[in-house]
Amino acid sequence: MFLNIFRKEKEKVMYVIAGLGNPDKQYENTRHNIGFDAIDALAEKYNIDISIRKHRAYCGKGMINGNKVVLVKPQTYMNLSGESLRSVVDYYKIDPESELLVLFDDISLDVGQLRIRKKGSAGGHNGIKNIIANLNTQNFARIKIGVGEKPKKMDLVDYVLGHFTKSERVLMDEAIEHAIRAAGMIVEGEMDSAMNIYNQKNKEISQQRKEEA
Repeated sequence: MFLNIFRKEKEKVMYVIAGLGNPDKQYENTRHNIGFDAIDALAEKYNIDISIRKHRAYCGKGMINGNKVVLVKPQTYMNLSGESLRSVVDYYKIDPESELLVLFDDISLDVGQLRIRKKGSAGGHNGIKNIIANLNTQNFARIKIGVGEKPKKMDLVDYVLGHFTKSERVLMDEAIEHAIRAAGMIVEGEMDSAMNIYNQKNKEISQQRKEEA
């Protein structure tokens, strides 16, 4: 009895942080995989090994600012991300409405912009749509990472599965750095502060680009 209680306690984590993307090398560094890139950056910054394969994902347990976390990169392909996260949520017995953070690409934001939300609809993103369906809630935190609006005559799939230009990659690397700082704040319970800081940066970036145009 004591051993079972100990095992449950040992598996308890403060936060599950998931980044969305598609497996296979052909999708590496594409716009749709920016969530994977963010998780890789978090893993590197906090020295978390994410090579463990379970829950149809690559996972790794570690600490961020003194809090236990599990980093997750679902390997189900984007449209089935929720199936992997359902397994993770059940296994670690977390409340997705207060202990889950999802990072993913957003074509409605300019390249490099962030938008942090406590909850919300899928907004047309199939990965988020599947997570909402599997968790039966849309009340989970998310960091949207802007990858830019697709050109008018370009197919959406071709665009999100395309690669960044060199100049865009510079902006995305900066956005990822901001995203991992925001994730650290959210894990510490500073969601409102993270929203105030990084959502405000959207306005600053937009204004700067208008002035440069």
